[in-house]
Amino acid sequence: MTTEIRIARRNDGRIEVDGHLLNVERWRLGAASDSGHPMALEEFFQYLGSSGRLRGIVVGIIGPRDATPAQLDAAERIAFALGGYGLTLVCGGKTGVMEAASKGCHHAGGLLIGILPGSVPSEANAYVGIPLPTGIGEARNMIIAKAARVLVAVGGSYGTLSEVAYGLHFSKPVIGIEGAADVAGVLHVETVERAVEEVLKALILASTRPEPTKNGEETGGTCN
Repeated sequence: MTTEIRIARRNDGRIEVDGHLLNVERWRLGAASDSGHPMALEEFFQYLGSSGRLRGIVVGIIGPRDATPAQLDAAERIAFALGGYGLTLVCGGKTGVMEAASKGCHHAGGLLIGILPGSVPSEANAYVGIPLPTGIGEARNMIIAKAARVLVAVGGSYGTLSEVAYGLHFSKPVIGIEGAADVAGVLHVETVERAVEEVLKALILASTRPEPTKNGEETGGTCN
């Protein structure tokens, strides 16, 4: 993702992305404007996150239960950074990478939703903010992929591969690190800092996509 993105803040506090006003609630670009004071990517997310306006933007952290120390460390640090911006995180809610991500988000004061395969909330790890039992087993992987605007795959397993596949099927950006699935469509990065940066870029670019209709199909154009 090498696309250059111009972000600016107007005197009235509203945000522009590449000369178009951003409707934060719908996360869509509206009317052209082309004015305001330039902002860095991190500054933009800090500005919106400080007012709680990013709580409706969901990022998925996926990875194996049997994770390596490096994968656990990466998941925790990525979740800490993203949770610190006020983004909502979603994961499978159990152990391994899921627990590390939950821990990182919790320590950042963020909110993480655990999409659980079973029917009781008590199967969630201790750091999950909202445990959501589904009772549908591993089919809950599709819910995680559908709910997230961007997925970060930390490491790999068969279950993680299914989440990656669902994410790509739903045209979601997938960032891979620490041995994530080497499949077409996954953007692989080497560092936690780069992973976080690419997530933020992908979220900005998501605001330029057509808005889904009630049937799940995308409409053309931008939204005012």
